[in-house]
Amino acid sequence: MTPLASRFPSPEQSPGFILWHLTHAWQRTVRAALTPHDLTHVQFVLLATLTSHETPLTQSQLAESASTDPMMTSQVVRALEKKGLLERQPHPQDGRAILLAPTTGGKDLITNANRSVEDADESFFAALGATGTHQLTALLATLRRSHQQPR
Repeated sequence: MTPLASRFPSPEQSPGFILWHLTHAWQRTVRAALTPHDLTHVQFVLLATLTSHETPLTQSQLAESASTDPMMTSQVVRALEKKGLLERQPHPQDGRAILLAPTTGGKDLITNANRSVEDADESFFAALGATGTHQLTALLATLRRSHQQPR
């Protein structure tokens, strides 16, 4: 059997391979942190995004702000509404638009869930120390900016 031709002597020297593995490990960590709150990761992101805005958002504004697919956002919004974590409100200027806002229960839940996620992040990145975590965050932000799709 012929080995895979690669510019890397081993998979562990490939940044993409390492990122793929770490992403899955981090996602498992976050899923575990969110399980007691009965939230999926996407539900968490959308509810946190909605709660972080001072005013209600339309569904398309929420999807854009969270960088999520509009169709998936629609499905998750329905699930969050069924759970009583957000509510739909008529738009005051546009009769066709609906605004989304977290309920009091949604705000309380996302506050607690956010603490759990931040604790999980702190534990996950602890091996880097504060300085290393700050550096990693800066590097990842640079990559994110360089690959953002224009909207």
